[in-house]
Amino acid sequence: MSVIGAIMVPHPPIILPEVGKGEERKISATNAAYEKAAALAAELKPDTIIIASPHSIMYADYFHISPGRSAKGDMSRFGAPGVKISAEYDTEFVRRLEGIAKAEGFPAGTLGERSRELDHGTLIPLYYIDHNYTDYKLVRIGLSGLSLQDHYRLGMMIAAASEQLQRRVLFVGSGDLSHKLLAEGPYGLAPEGPVYDERIMDVMGRAAFGELMDFDESFCDRAAECGHRSFCILAGALDGLSVETKRLSHEGTFGVGYGVCTYKVNGKNPEREFLRIRQTRELAALEEKKAKEDPYVRLARFTVEQYIRERKRIRIPQDLPESLRESLPMEMMQAEAGVFVSLHKEGRLRGCIGTIAAVRPCIAEEIVENAISASTRDPRFSPVRPDELPLLEISVDVLGEAERIRSKEELDVKRYGVIVTKGHKRGLLLPNLDGVDTIKDQVSIALQKAGLFPREKNYELQRFEVVRHE
Repeated sequence: MSVIGAIMVPHPPIILPEVGKGEERKISATNAAYEKAAALAAELKPDTIIIASPHSIMYADYFHISPGRSAKGDMSRFGAPGVKISAEYDTEFVRRLEGIAKAEGFPAGTLGERSRELDHGTLIPLYYIDHNYTDYKLVRIGLSGLSLQDHYRLGMMIAAASEQLQRRVLFVGSGDLSHKLLAEGPYGLAPEGPVYDERIMDVMGRAAFGELMDFDESFCDRAAECGHRSFCILAGALDGLSVETKRLSHEGTFGVGYGVCTYKVNGKNPEREFLRIRQTRELAALEEKKAKEDPYVRLARFTVEQYIRERKRIRIPQDLPESLRESLPMEMMQAEAGVFVSLHKEGRLRGCIGTIAAVRPCIAEEIVENAISASTRDPRFSPVRPDELPLLEISVDVLGEAERIRSKEELDVKRYGVIVTKGHKRGLLLPNLDGVDTIKDQVSIALQKAGLFPREKNYELQRFEVVRHE
């Protein structure tokens, strides 16, 4: 057996009568839908229930799978200590999933637990399920700051583990929708809030799971959504499967979106292998783009590929392929300049390291050193894996001379990069970056990079231009 079904559910504490004390009646449609979703769990009789919760332990670059034999929790923090739930973990499933992730070099496992207590994103779904069915073991998984595609991949690994162990698995994607639906709500109103809710309910209501990965993450952030990554893992667990889909409810009474959908598996369907289809399309586009790369980017890419695959730091010019060696312009071999090498994967930054001024004999050497650093030494990211190489987009910025300026008014986020300096602290931000649309944002980020507060005063400003190669 494999994954036999899934449910998408919210986790508002107020929905529990013990917490809501009558207020739960204002979201009666959500409650009724929740009961139907729990009834599906009882009908399917899973051996294992897997819950992805936004309120479990979350790391920037790692998926935490709860270890141990069992766990318990209660709703004390919401004024209902009498609501208590305990669950036995499926330890064999956890070991198998962790093993699959390790074999694929995927960042998921049982390291780094900070709290053994079940969080409310897990407790509330189990509250409903346990009223209908209790003959299961639990696997609890946290989300991460990794890409939406990586969340989808984790879901596919869950499906693989269930197949290998012949487990009947029900996946629970726990998550509220936008928290910014009403001006009078606890989080206020954002224009993106209602748009997100309408769009996510359409996608999940059609089980059009490939479209989950089309959501811009900055849009999701502005909408203050909660469960999108949970839903991506759910989608991955159902990859390649035909499902009977029911959209049961959507409410935003309190200014937070609550959506409920159910999915009952009917068999395999290769036309629903959404990640494979997406990657085929993206790889074709990347190959077309690679064919147009100039010598600056080609040198950076060759450097990264040689170092990641063979741990070899190339020498210039002797280690270069003839076609690349002959294409290098004289400037790269004779001129000196600061250089930044940036790596992106699936639309997200994957590494960026550079030098403000030249520290190597020529631009080519600068590119080699910074390409290796961007792929292996950026402290924000784990080193690039060999399987990621075909997915990388690479750009090279060659910096012009920095000039001191008197005020922010002399900046232009599209044309100039900025350097802020105070004492021995210095921060740099390149120009024309996605999501950096104002001078205020540009300087604020540069200050943070320097280890300074956004409201810092009496710092020195410099600007510089770049020639970007991509």
